[in-house]
Amino acid sequence: MTDELKGKKVAILATDGVERVELEEPRGALHGAGAQTELLSLHTGEINARQSDINPAGTFPVDKKVADASVTDYDALLLPGGTMNPDQLRTDPDAVTFVREFMGTGKLVATICHGPWTLVEADVVRGRRLTSWPSIRTDLRNAGADVADEEVVVDGQLISSRSPDDLPAFCNTVINRLAETLQPA
Repeated sequence: MTDELKGKKVAILATDGVERVELEEPRGALHGAGAQTELLSLHTGEINARQSDINPAGTFPVDKKVADASVTDYDALLLPGGTMNPDQLRTDPDAVTFVREFMGTGKLVATICHGPWTLVEADVVRGRRLTSWPSIRTDLRNAGADVADEEVVVDGQLISSRSPDDLPAFCNTVINRLAETLQPA
């Protein structure tokens, strides 16, 4: 374990249907680098995870409802995928507002797989370059994004990846970019 991210606090926004590995691996990498994370969701209690969108894959305890969270409390935002997860988040006004406001801060936002759907709903992808799971790329283009088919795409504050296969590169990029925010300018 290193402490390169000691003092950093990362919000993870997810709800029922989150792809387990897309929440668990980045959160583990963040913790391993010394960051603190909080799982924000649409409800209190626990959220149900999935494997490959179909198979139940356990639960995660929720730290706070997104409606009760403030973007000023966090240094970065992680938006994992799974089809059901962002599909629910993008229909929740509190989740969409939180994502829109977070993007407005210029702080790091990392998303993978279907996670960018919430960014589309928040209307914050226009003119941005990013990647995603193939089935939502048309949605991203229609929302004004420049879509790439790459393992990791970095566009300023925004980091995106395509799928669980990209998690090693995604996690490394998130850790490195967040560590850069600790360096003196």
